[in-house]
Amino acid sequence: MDAQSYSTALADLRTLRDQIKKTRAALAKQEADRDKQIIQLASYDKAKAERIAPAAGLGVADVVSLVPALAPDSLTVDNAPQPQRLEPSAAQATAESAPPPPQHATGPATATASARPAPPPAPAEAPATEPPAAPQAQPSLPSIPAGTSGDAWFSHASGLASTRPHFTQQARSTVFLDTTTGILVHRDQTHHLDLASRSAADILTAVFHTIPDGVERIYITAGDPWHRDTDRYPYLRDAVAAWLNAPIPGWRTDTGRGRDRMAGHFVHARNPVGRYQRDNSDHHVEIRSVGEWFDLDGDNPHTVRDAFVLLWQALRRHWDDAVLMGSPSQTGRDLWTRTIPTRGQHAEGFPVLSEELRGLLHATAGQGRNELITPPRVPEQLPQLVEYDRTFAYAKHTWKSPVGTPRRITAHTFAAWSETEQMRALYGCGHWQIRVTVPDTWNHVGLLPAPAPGDRAWHYPATPGTTFTTWAGGPEIHTALTNPIQPWKIEILDGILWEDGKPLDDWAKKLKETWTNLSAQAHFHGNAQQARAAHLASRAVRSILLYGIGSFAQRPRMVTGTTPRPLERDVPANAEIIGFDDQLITWQKPTGFARDPNAHPEWAAAIWSAARAALLTQRHRDDNTYAGALHTPPGTVIAFRTDALYLTQPHDWPHHHQPGDYLLRGHLDGPLTAPTTEEELLTLRDAGRAALVTGQEA
Repeated sequence: MDAQSYSTALADLRTLRDQIKKTRAALAKQEADRDKQIIQLASYDKAKAERIAPAAGLGVADVVSLVPALAPDSLTVDNAPQPQRLEPSAAQATAESAPPPPQHATGPATATASARPAPPPAPAEAPATEPPAAPQAQPSLPSIPAGTSGDAWFSHASGLASTRPHFTQQARSTVFLDTTTGILVHRDQTHHLDLASRSAADILTAVFHTIPDGVERIYITAGDPWHRDTDRYPYLRDAVAAWLNAPIPGWRTDTGRGRDRMAGHFVHARNPVGRYQRDNSDHHVEIRSVGEWFDLDGDNPHTVRDAFVLLWQALRRHWDDAVLMGSPSQTGRDLWTRTIPTRGQHAEGFPVLSEELRGLLHATAGQGRNELITPPRVPEQLPQLVEYDRTFAYAKHTWKSPVGTPRRITAHTFAAWSETEQMRALYGCGHWQIRVTVPDTWNHVGLLPAPAPGDRAWHYPATPGTTFTTWAGGPEIHTALTNPIQPWKIEILDGILWEDGKPLDDWAKKLKETWTNLSAQAHFHGNAQQARAAHLASRAVRSILLYGIGSFAQRPRMVTGTTPRPLERDVPANAEIIGFDDQLITWQKPTGFARDPNAHPEWAAAIWSAARAALLTQRHRDDNTYAGALHTPPGTVIAFRTDALYLTQPHDWPHHHQPGDYLLRGHLDGPLTAPTTEEELLTLRDAGRAALVTGQEA
């Protein structure tokens, strides 16, 4: 083969790779559609896995993994020998009920597994003359190793703790740019730029031609220039990566500076970050999306700048050294570190958990509940669609968080406690491995997350009699045991228990007061533009708290890099290619957990668990009433979406403009065809919000 043939073959190979990428995406969608049809077929009372499996082109075990209730009688969990299961009111467990550690969990390294559990390998089909092997009904989650190897996880990382900073953050000179109109706002001045093709090079050239010195951050308020070439790429991320990595004469990708360790571009389909450094200079600049902070509705750069000014002024009332950093998550964590006490029990800071426990929490503690419930669990035709959104929800759940050195609570230890001690532990700050059984007469939504087969990380089993093993936080387990309909059966298999503390309380109270102040300005201000700016600023406060909490979770780091197109062999062996064009290949690879002094996944996990529980049931003491999904008739819950609940009928739930209150966001009259995809749900949601606004204005 000569050089020309080699180049031609490489080009053909790239074309084939692109076609494979598209085919895989189409196949994934078809498999998801197939799984939905299987679940719908399972609602027929005479459905059998043996008939559905050949029609779907799957094995019986695969069908049963999707719908455990279809397991043949000879294979059901109820027929297998089971450890003693005690009454749910006591939530007890026997020592024998603790499962042996799985083979893949023999050492600390397994705790760093991905947050999305991998489905188990499909068992080989048995000969027709013999019964098939017993299927595993769900993917498995990591466990804590038995004995001293697991006990060793219950410690803190050596020399790593969150401490109060002894320096003041430096503000960055910032401009706001609408790349559709070319309007640039810098302080109180307005400029009109010619952005040519709206490439990163064109933006940097135009901005620094107009404002020669000092600009360090460019917020894009409209235009999404990183989407300009989406038609040329199979995926949005590919277009974004190509836009960020395009060569810029006189500039290179930033490598970080001083205390700011953020370096390299951040490839995100909607809100990417481009970080650049001028050649032979210490001049650094970021190009960011305002969408990180709040959603815009045609707002001009002047209003956006006013919102940032109001936000900074409002935060300064509580933090005299407050500085708005590039993202709400960075800002949130920086403000939190400035609330760490200087005296008392935690004056030395908050130690970071061992890497093994951080990895376990990363793999077993999900975030928001996102679930679409489809027919036949809900009617084919909905009488209406009503959306309730929990106002500033996470702010309600920061009053108590885990602190101190965690304790391991084995099944034997838990069983030895009194019922009062058990319930106190479950109501406290803990993370528990449990075996769950849905009651035989249950007819409402699922209560506890379980690892799901397929592309989703979690689902919420609700089929009567279903048994599954999972991890969950104390608030959700407490809800499952004390819910207003019927207690679930829970076995404690293992657990992590902390002392109750308030590491986030002061931080959250200050943010709640800031949010309340800005919300009042938005409601009462006489100037429409300033009222709108105050509203955007209040949404930014929500983002600071929401993403600040998320940043405590500390995902394993992903390093992004590029390799020139002719040098494919230089792409790291363990890297995933996430984008490519004619010149560059963009890749990313995991590098494990950073030594981050502010990594506290236990705090994020506790708040997420409490928020998911509040979607099910939440008490309003002042009104002596309850709200949430379990306080609706069966079959009327259409979807959960992080903080939002979608129903087929309205409810008179209290709303006093306090964090956690259920706010009516949308109301669309029917009859409506029940949504079966997320896109259909969002379409109905947007129509419902518009209809509610129209009705309120009429």
